[in-house]
Order: sequence, then C-alpha cells, then structure tokens
Amino acid sequence: MTHPFFVDIDPVAFHLGPVAVHWYGLMYLLGFLGAWWLGERRRRAGRLAVSKDAFADLAFYAMMGVIVGGRVGYMLFYVSPDWIWRDPLALFRVWDGGMSFHGGLLGVLAAGLWWSRRTRVPFFDAIDFVAPLVPIGLGLGRLGNFINGELWGHVTGKPWGMIFPHALQLDPRFQDMDVAQLKALYASGALDAFARHPSQLYEFALEGVVMFAALWLFSRKPRRRFAVSGLFALLYGCFRFAVEFVREPDVQLGYLLDTHWLTMGQVLSLPLIAIGLFLLWLSRRQPAPAA
Repeated sequence: MTHPFFVDIDPVAFHLGPVAVHWYGLMYLLGFLGAWWLGERRRRAGRLAVSKDAFADLAFYAMMGVIVGGRVGYMLFYVSPDWIWRDPLALFRVWDGGMSFHGGLLGVLAAGLWWSRRTRVPFFDAIDFVAPLVPIGLGLGRLGNFINGELWGHVTGKPWGMIFPHALQLDPRFQDMDVAQLKALYASGALDAFARHPSQLYEFALEGVVMFAALWLFSRKPRRRFAVSGLFALLYGCFRFAVEFVREPDVQLGYLLDTHWLTMGQVLSLPLIAIGLFLLWLSRRQPAPAA
C-alpha cells in the first residue's frame, strides 16, 4: 500500500562556515533575481522608458518594500497588537517566521510611489511594469513554505494528501514525539488518516505558475494603463480566497466572526478583488497604447 508523502525536507540548503543558508531565504533571493532579470529584458525592449540605473533603483526599492512591508503587515494583520508595547523588538525577529503577502504588496506600492515621484514616471506605469514580475517571487516563496513544512491545509482523504510532521506535533496525541519518531510511526501506516492538503503547492501553482503565465502573456504587448495591475489584483485575490477554503487558518487567529470558514487571508483578499475589477474597468477609459 502506498502511504501519503511525508514532508520532511531539511530547511537548511547549505552552510557557509557557521552560517546556515535556508531554502526559504534562497527562494526570496531567486525571486528577486528572476524578477530583475526579466524586468531588465523588458526595459531594454522599451517597455519602461528609464535608464538601467533607474530600473535598478526601482528593483531595490521594491525588494525592500517586500521585506519591510511583509514583516510589518504580518505583525499588524496576524499578531495581537499588544506586541507594539509589550514586545516591540518582535518586529525585527524575522527568523521566528511571519511574512504577509498583503503587507509586502503595500510595501511595494509605497516603494513604487517613492520611485515614481523621484523619476517623474507615472505611478501606474511603474506598477503595471512590475506586476507580471511579482508571481516569480510568490511562487518560489510558496515552495519555501512547503520545504519548511508550514502553512499546510486541512486533513484530506485525497490521494495527493501529505503528512506534515509539524502539524501532527500540534495534536496532543503526537506533541511529545519528534520527527524521527513520527516517521517511524508513519512507516506503519498509522498516520495515513492525518494527510493534509499541500496548500502551499496549490498556491505555488496558482499564484506562481498560472499568474505568471497569464500576466506575462497578457502584458507581452502594451496595454492600457491600469489593465495589468487590475488583472494581477483580481487573479491574486480570487486564487488566495479560493485556496483559503482548504488551508488551515493561522493558529493564533483561527476563523473569524465564528464562521468556521472565514480567514484573515480571505478578508484581506476581498479588497484586492474589488480593486482589480475597478482598475480593469478604469483601464477601458484610458487611451489605447501605441502598437
């Protein structure tokens, strides 16, 4: 009998002397490098009329926006606000985990606004240019979540369900067992009923692969202002809202409003869906781009 896959991947990719380099950090780095490389190709093709140095500045500001906004957003959206006066240094303990896409998005928008004012490039021209590049980092970040064995989904009987040992350790029946003990128990088939949706891989496929393909193909030719950003917001909002139905909510928040289904991720994604639809509508009122 085939057992569900047991997700036990070393989160450390390699060591540089005493420094452990984690896969999750590498995913962020690869996401930034991939976005910069593809963005530079499009810039050279004339899709953003700025110098190489100006685009490098935009890429750097966006990177900082992702990191700072992602961390601040997580602390504001997913952690009790008493950390502000009880433990303000928690904001800087990024090694403890906790990044928010929605916070990172706000950080990128703030960075884009700062850059556009300095370069006098219309704000949405910059955001429309950046939007197709973002799914690279999104998808790789979800792979990092999978490698870390975090952000798992609900228990499922589907054949592609997987065993996440860190999820099991939250169960009183297994909380005193380490991963090696759980793996020994898994070999007997005793854990098959605890397989969960690999929701990180669902998000990798939707937010990474599908969004990148859709946005890249859509933006291969010039589009009316707001259109690419609108499609990005709409697709992400819909995909994230859908996956949240099979993803476990953050343990510190649980489900909201006693609904047993509404999560913070869904609440934060609803405005994106509305904004995406509005931007797509607004784009129709813009001048047609030059061919």
